Amino acid sequence: MKKKRIVVKIGSSSLTNDQGEIDQTKFMDHVYALAALKKAKHEVILVSSGAVAAGFKKLGYPTRPVTVKGRQAAAAVGQSLLIQLYSEKLSEFHIVPAQLLLTRSDFADRSRFRNAFATITELLDRGLLPIINENDTVAVDELTFGDNDMLSSLVSGFIHADMLIILTDINGLYDSNPQTNPHAKRFDRIEEITDELLALANGTGSKVGTGGMKSKLLAAKTALSLGVPVFIGKGEGTDKLLQILKGCGDGTYITNESLGSINAIRQWIALHSETSGKIYVDEGAEEAILYRGSSLLPAGVDQVKGTFQKGDVVEVFGVSGLLGRGEVECSADELRDFIQSKRANINKRTLIPTVEVIHRNRWVSV
Repeated sequence: MKKKRIVVKIGSSSLTNDQGEIDQTKFMDHVYALAALKKAKHEVILVSSGAVAAGFKKLGYPTRPVTVKGRQAAAAVGQSLLIQLYSEKLSEFHIVPAQLLLTRSDFADRSRFRNAFATITELLDRGLLPIINENDTVAVDELTFGDNDMLSSLVSGFIHADMLIILTDINGLYDSNPQTNPHAKRFDRIEEITDELLALANGTGSKVGTGGMKSKLLAAKTALSLGVPVFIGKGEGTDKLLQILKGCGDGTYITNESLGSINAIRQWIALHSETSGKIYVDEGAEEAILYRGSSLLPAGVDQVKGTFQKGDVVEVFGVSGLLGRGEVECSADELRDFIQSKRANINKRTLIPTVEVIHRNRWVSV
């Protein structure tokens, strides 16, 4: 098997016991499997839950705290316990872990987005095992990923992974709840996350985690859109991750061969950037950017709303509504001047310093 770049996401329920403490047997099973992947020369990135679950007992909470301050305090205690345990156990296999704590703002800010990519890439080049978690100690609702499922999908697209493996306590996606329906049938392979599938997956997950199957499917949908195939399921033993890579995993494979990967700048534009304005284009420009893969040229722009500068991201609307978003090569004022000159039949060349408003490599359709 050729060398692959794999993101493994381990949920709280796969790491802890019923009391919310780290289960040593479960934990070591994951460590052995990760070590086997590394031994097979694959690049591995681990997105690990468990910080809050590992820490709340130390704070005297009988169960997982529900308040923000309680969760953040538990994460502050549990994060160090979790990485300490990983470091200790992985050292037996001469694997050095490296911890990264991320929030939404790390992805929204373009320079931090690039820095995170550079850091992860350098760690992989050096043979280390990046262990990523959401920075629960400082994150607030509007800056969170919601759960580590979505974080793992964004990371997998971000670093152009060959597969995202989401390990959980249920062996895949079923057509009904297998815990209450003994006749529930598992989907072994699916190519698309539909609204019907999402409706089947309602649920809040375990007592020690935040994500149910719906959050995993939403994460899989995002990863698939970024060209990354996904496995959702469970397994035991040293070779469980290797078996998943071979297509023999105990769970559901979500893959669509027709989807290609998306480069980092387009990912940032599509999923993380904030828009600064709106551009309205004519029918000819709409057809050119949607169906011919062309850049957006000034001649196709009819109207501009908002204030933006070169390098900002804007939404683009056509006759059929929202078309997509892209990074502009000129300011709103320059575009307004051009529109006025176009209507007055004035020489346009001196008013716009570029021949493109949005280059096709910095454009993402909705």
